[in-house]
Amino acid sequence: MFDALPHDVDIYEVGPRDGLQNEKTVLPVETKLAMIESLVDAGIRRIEITSFVNPRWIPALADHMEVATRLRRREGVRYSALVPNMRGLDSATRAGMDEIAIFMAASETHNRKNINKSTHKALETYAEVVREAMDRGMAVRGYVSCVYGCPYEDQVPYENVEYVSKALVDLGVYELSLGDTIGVGTPRQVAGILQGLLGAGLSYDQLAVHFHDTRGTALANTTVALQLGIRTIDSSLGGLGGCPYAPGASGNVATEDVVYLLDGMGIRSGVELDRLPAISVEIGAKLGRELPSKYTKAYVGACAKSGVPV
Repeated sequence: MFDALPHDVDIYEVGPRDGLQNEKTVLPVETKLAMIESLVDAGIRRIEITSFVNPRWIPALADHMEVATRLRRREGVRYSALVPNMRGLDSATRAGMDEIAIFMAASETHNRKNINKSTHKALETYAEVVREAMDRGMAVRGYVSCVYGCPYEDQVPYENVEYVSKALVDLGVYELSLGDTIGVGTPRQVAGILQGLLGAGLSYDQLAVHFHDTRGTALANTTVALQLGIRTIDSSLGGLGGCPYAPGASGNVATEDVVYLLDGMGIRSGVELDRLPAISVEIGAKLGRELPSKYTKAYVGACAKSGVPV
C-alpha cells in the first residue's frame, strides 16, 4: 500500500496568501512579515506571500506591494505571489518577485465568477502573462481550482480538468496545483484524477495537490496523493483559508496536520513540527479566533496539562 511513498515532500505554504485572503480582520504588514519569517524559521522553503490583485477584489491583501518589498528574502527559499493579469505581473516585477502563480478553474462558471473571463479567454490572457513572466526570468506556477467540484456547477467532468491542466503546462507553467476549492473531494476521486493526468502525460514533478478540509477529507486525500507518488503538498498554517468566490469553502488543510502526517509516515519535509503551533496560536489571536488545526489544538491542550507554554 505504501511502496510508492516519496522519501521527501515539499510543503508549499499558502497561509500568507490563500489563508488570509478571506479574513474579515486585516492583519498589519508587520504581522504578515513576522508570520512569513517564522514559517521560514520553521523550515518552510516554498511560500506564497501575497496576491497582486486589485484591492477591491481582495481587501485583505491590499498591502501586497509593501509586504513583497519589505520582506527579507532568504537564500534557498522560494517566494511566490499570485497574479491575475499583466498589471499584476508588472507589480510583481517591481516588487522583485522571482516566481508568480496564475489561477483558473476547471469550471467555466467559476472562471466567469472569479476572474470575469471564460475559460478560453482566461487561457488567452495567461498566454501573454506566462510568456512575459518567463522573458523576465520568472518561474510560473499554476492553480487549477474546482478540480473535484464547483460551487456553481456541482460536478466537474474530468475532461475539463485535463484540458485546463494540459493547456497551462503548454503555456510554460512548471507546476500545477490541483485544488479542491470547496472541499468535496474523496480519496477514490483524487486517485482517479491523478492517475488520469499521469496517464495523459503529465509527470509527478508537474503535479501538486491543494486540499480544503470543508468536509474533513483533506488528510485522507493527501494520503492517497502520497501513495501515488505526489511530492508537493499545498497547506496553510493553522488551517487558514477559504475562497471568497466559493460560497461555503472552509480553510485549507493545516500545515501542522500535514507535517504530523508526513513525520508519522517517515516522509521528510524539512519542517520542524513543534515550531508551528506557536505561530498558529499567535495568528489566531490576532484574528480573534482559534484556528482549526487539529494538531495545534492537541499540542496546546498537552501544554496546558503539563504547565508548559506553547
